[in-house]
Amino acid sequence: MALMHRQSLMQFAAPVCETVVDAPVPQGSEVLLRVAKCGLCHSDLHLQDGFFDAGNGQRIDITRGIKLPFTLGHEIVGTVEAAGPDAPRDIIGQPRVVFPWIGCGACRDCINGDENLCARNRYLGVALDGGFASHVLVPDSRYLLPYEPLPAGFAAALMCSGLTAYGAVKRAATHPRRRNLLLIGMGGVGLMGLSIARAMGMETIAVADLSEAARATALDAGAATAYDPAARETARRMLKDSGGGFDVIVDFVGNEASLAFAMSALARGGKIVVSGLMGGSFTTPAVSWVHKRMSIEGFMTGTLLEARELLDLARTGRIAPVPMHEAPMREAAGWMEKLRHGGIIGRIILTNGA
Repeated sequence: MALMHRQSLMQFAAPVCETVVDAPVPQGSEVLLRVAKCGLCHSDLHLQDGFFDAGNGQRIDITRGIKLPFTLGHEIVGTVEAAGPDAPRDIIGQPRVVFPWIGCGACRDCINGDENLCARNRYLGVALDGGFASHVLVPDSRYLLPYEPLPAGFAAALMCSGLTAYGAVKRAATHPRRRNLLLIGMGGVGLMGLSIARAMGMETIAVADLSEAARATALDAGAATAYDPAARETARRMLKDSGGGFDVIVDFVGNEASLAFAMSALARGGKIVVSGLMGGSFTTPAVSWVHKRMSIEGFMTGTLLEARELLDLARTGRIAPVPMHEAPMREAAGWMEKLRHGGIIGRIILTNGA
């Protein structure tokens, strides 16, 4: 029996470490994937901590139902190594990227195709063991998608940072007032959002980020304007440049400061799409919702259909890959710590072997 090497979470709020177990044998429709690469996402840090910041000293506990040791990682790409008796045989040996936002399959959301909204989900790397390992067990082959000729690491990143950015930008694009667009936060997801927005035909896209390096990267990637939220004259300058505010704003940070900044830049009748998970709380006077005629929508990940749409869009070559930093899987703990302290622009991709 093959051995499976994992970078396991042994306790919450502690570094992951290597564990070795027997590789699982797929049953029924299950499929065993040998992992080639797995992206490191900021959400992995929240899962490592065991909570989300709810603001005002409050926390949302996310440890319930997670049995330790646990394997994080949800941006997974690799090669099918084995399949259960009810899975197709011709998939063995095929390179595939994993759609990790798997639902229970029976609730109304799953039946409607919205597995990413399932309350009894089986998200890989969140509810079930994920891809910081040599192998990962996928519940069904329908969640394994062909990705070639895209680079493997890029395809993996599309399944979370790409899918989140794609869904958020799609929801921005459907707003009836969309004369201009502001993207807040130019980390891995934000840069992907910028690239996807340009691929979808949106022009003169403004961005905002506290990091000068991130702003420079965004300008190099095609942003028309880059704002520093901390600068004194930024709010006045934005309102002037945008002719009274931005019709649509996508917040890829999702904390109290970023939402306050978004509110200050929003035009009357505008919409904010929030997809960041940095945490905190947000309050605004109730009358502002009516007087400003604004809307705020939360969004995270996407559907299996949207994942297929995104891969098709990426195959056209119109989505420029964000900066990728590849590192050995065994160095997961160190790279998680580096990500926690900030300063990394782009996506970290953990790799197995050569």
